[in-house]
Amino acid sequence: MSLADEVLKKTDIVDVIGKRIPLVLKGNNYKGICPFHNDTSPSLTVSPSKQIYKCFACGASGNAYTFLMNYEHLTFKEALKYLGDEVGVSVGNINIEKKSKYEDLYKAYEFAVKYYQNNLASSDGHKALEYLNGRGIDSKLIKEFNVGLSLDSKNSLTSLLVKKGYDYAKLNDIGLSSDNRDIYVNRIMFPLTNVDGRFIGFSGRIYDSKSDNKYINTKEGPIFKKRELLYHYHESIEAVRSSKSIIIMEGFMDVIRACSVGINNCVALMGTSLTDFHIDLISRLTKNIYICLDGDPPGVHASMKAGEQFLDKGIEVKIIELPNPDDPDSYILREGKNNFEALIDVASNFNEYKIKKLKEDIDSKSSIDVSRYVQEVILQLSRIDDEIRIEIELKKLAKEYDLSYNTLEKQLSDVRKNKKVEVSSVDINKIVPLKKRKDKYTKAIEQLLYLMITNEWVISRVASENLLFPEHEQRLLSNEIIYYYKQNGRINIADFITHCISRDDINGLLNEIVSSNYTDKANEEEVLELFECIKNYVRKMQIENLKVAILKEVNPLKQAEIANKIMKIRLGESIDD
Repeated sequence: MSLADEVLKKTDIVDVIGKRIPLVLKGNNYKGICPFHNDTSPSLTVSPSKQIYKCFACGASGNAYTFLMNYEHLTFKEALKYLGDEVGVSVGNINIEKKSKYEDLYKAYEFAVKYYQNNLASSDGHKALEYLNGRGIDSKLIKEFNVGLSLDSKNSLTSLLVKKGYDYAKLNDIGLSSDNRDIYVNRIMFPLTNVDGRFIGFSGRIYDSKSDNKYINTKEGPIFKKRELLYHYHESIEAVRSSKSIIIMEGFMDVIRACSVGINNCVALMGTSLTDFHIDLISRLTKNIYICLDGDPPGVHASMKAGEQFLDKGIEVKIIELPNPDDPDSYILREGKNNFEALIDVASNFNEYKIKKLKEDIDSKSSIDVSRYVQEVILQLSRIDDEIRIEIELKKLAKEYDLSYNTLEKQLSDVRKNKKVEVSSVDINKIVPLKKRKDKYTKAIEQLLYLMITNEWVISRVASENLLFPEHEQRLLSNEIIYYYKQNGRINIADFITHCISRDDINGLLNEIVSSNYTDKANEEEVLELFECIKNYVRKMQIENLKVAILKEVNPLKQAEIANKIMKIRLGESIDD
């Protein structure tokens, strides 16, 4: 038994998931609100007997490892270490990394990070170090954030990577080079990482000259997706768990400055707008979310927009207000940690913040402005699920503008009724995409593969039958099941999911099968029926392919040969490829 299997055997998936979302026992299984889509009713099923979970709405499925990896964005190694500590199994210093088809691109960026770090540490890095120290970035922070330096040294990075086997086209494509030359020259280099902590890009800043392009950021490419980037996300996870909160900032200097005074539970948007992907990443870590963007008008506008986006997802965040024109970097540098933490302590709930900002723009002597403001406040209150807060705000409005409380309450009731109508007209397919309906052949194939994972005797029948699955991914999965069984002498679904955790080529199909409602019980006759259905499908596809071939063929003799093959297939005879 492998170490991963040993840890999983001692782990109770109900305990792992139940610590993160409420679960209720329904029959033999547990049910809960699925955290992987906008779930409104319990769609997640957790099976203690199989030690797996699956959501029949969005298709999320797996075992304790995959739940932790997807819910908390851990690597497999981190999930294994976490569960090992929970059940008292020493994991040690094992090195398990999920392989990716982009592994060579990640390696190129790892090399670039080390190369730029060496530049900064060399005699050529003296001026850049002076600049960094002048901005309050000392050697400890330089090391912690892997800061480096690009030099004007005749394309040395590009040349070195080409010597290591990378071609110019690939380096140009991933943003390390441009026109076969180093893209970053004489810039301080701040590496960017993805949610797994892998290097995927840079932000390069000028330091010894004037330029319109103060920063050059990595372009979109195979591994760098700006809409998916949150600076310092992976590195902040432990601090977020410890503090049970997260702070969203604007740029990487804000994060570095916060970390310099021990505030490590922060991430940065890096100049891009907040996306649904960001919201999903952040809300999986914690629902106690603070937004701390710049204190100038654009920053206030960005805070309002981000707060609305979270509220649309049913999450009310808090806003940390900075004086205009401060950003977190300048404020912490000038005022220090204690004053910044004081701002965190008095942060406003987003709705209160927005109501306050709306009030700043009205002319209290204008009945039109007051009416518009009151309607905006009522609209905001309709989105709050806290009757006490609502009553407090309505009473404040009534007193301040000499309005009837009953009138305001009726207005709120009308708004809520209209919202219910709007919600009922929303196409649910936009929330949870409908799965494509499967034909009987696909169902038979997936049912058989599921039976192989859950019934060892079915594996032997498939192997002895030499059954040919029609699709490449299906064949790969079948072969892997057979291989796993031969190597281990046993199989269960939770262990097999762990075994396949780094197999991007079969994980999609495996997850689809596990999340579907297939039975794990079948007799010999039922399995043979599945065999026959799959064989019929293979024959059908062979005939379809040959029909296409016969239409393309102009030679009468070869047309006759193809027609003869079609006849043999229909009679149940095998043909030569």
